[in-house]
Amino acid sequence: MSLRFGPNLIKPSVVFLRTEFSFALVNRRPVLPGHVLVCPLRPAPRFSDLSSREVADLFATAQRVAAVVERHFSGTSLTISLQDGPEAGQSVEHVHVHVLPRRAGDFPRNDSVYEKLEERDEGNKDSPWTWRSEEAMAAEAAELRKYFE
Repeated sequence: MSLRFGPNLIKPSVVFLRTEFSFALVNRRPVLPGHVLVCPLRPAPRFSDLSSREVADLFATAQRVAAVVERHFSGTSLTISLQDGPEAGQSVEHVHVHVLPRRAGDFPRNDSVYEKLEERDEGNKDSPWTWRSEEAMAAEAAELRKYFE
């Protein structure tokens, strides 16, 4: 069964965790290795559109996923970000939490990660030519899925 991420159909092969109200998937254009997304199953455009049960599940799932990607990708810290609305940098009208494992020196300035997130979504840069292959995404999801079995 395919899931939706805004207008996009998500193949089961790139999803590595599904809960009662949320799912986690690998990112087709990661800013750093291990950059994944956690989304509510219901495609709610804004954070305020979620029920309290959906919010609780979304953040509990993000917490579980964060622990796994930090360990799997040898991170020493995490950036966890939710951009709520277009002026905040939300590029897909479906609530989603970015989870990025971080290491010392991965950006010249720690906060440059936010510039990189915004930069990757500007203009026409988000095209199939800039995406990872389905095979690479499915392989990463399969590795991460093992932690949740």
